[in-house]
Amino acid sequence: MRFPFTGVIPVEKPIGVTSRRVVDVVGRALSMRAVGHAGTLDPLASGMVVVCVGSATKLVDYIHQLPKHYTALFLLGRSSPSDDCETPIEEEANPVRPTSEAIESAADAFRGEFLQRPCDYSAVHIDGKRAYRLARAGHTFEAESKRVCIHRLEITGYQWPHLSMELVCSAGTYVRAIGRDLAESLGTRAVMQSLARSAVGRFTRGIPLDAIDSTTAASHLLPALAAVEHLPVVSLDADTLGLAVRGGLISLPHAAADAIAAVDSTSLLVGILKRHESGEFRLRPNFLGE
Repeated sequence: MRFPFTGVIPVEKPIGVTSRRVVDVVGRALSMRAVGHAGTLDPLASGMVVVCVGSATKLVDYIHQLPKHYTALFLLGRSSPSDDCETPIEEEANPVRPTSEAIESAADAFRGEFLQRPCDYSAVHIDGKRAYRLARAGHTFEAESKRVCIHRLEITGYQWPHLSMELVCSAGTYVRAIGRDLAESLGTRAVMQSLARSAVGRFTRGIPLDAIDSTTAASHLLPALAAVEHLPVVSLDADTLGLAVRGGLISLPHAAADAIAAVDSTSLLVGILKRHESGEFRLRPNFLGE
């Protein structure tokens, strides 16, 4: 299927708006249904949401590979079921007040790769249901810990009870959980007061949500190739492209990666070449053969 628009639109989401709402606004502006976002941003958070349009909706998994940049503010000595200010907050009667040195030392455990337990109020699936739905219904459960990677974590400010940090992390990381677990390691509790996503990979600036209309959405649409610039790229000649579009296997003897962005002679992304069990490559997704 050919779409009138294909590409990605970086959007600046304001506080109080869901990621689904961002998708709906872009979809209406472009009069398209083939629209999706590459990574949920909670309503209480603001910042970058990358919206995929047309064939680029099949590139969401590749955008998930990009690191995400956040600025977060926590309140220590407090806890809530959601680990943020969305649910009722309970203050500790006699909270431990860690020193700046203790916080910086404890933060080392949250740099690099480690297993993280998702927040109870999260979008992870528990027996086929979203965790936040189960939590709101009063069910008890324990989400399975997942491996995450914090590429950079910097404590940028601390004056009890306020603790601020900047971090760059892998997809699937719960920033709320970092504050929760960091505080627990110091003998206290924490809730996230605010969160802003400043970047997703190379996407550092976006169009404000309230500025999106049919004209601005089209003018801010980036080519689909922008979503996979972290992948190696190969340009296919006409004969090889024809074979790939028909579902044939392509030989790339010097390729080390298992996924390669394939472009035509005009540098237009035509799909992703994925390594077949034979060692050759097949175009999946195949933008031209849809």
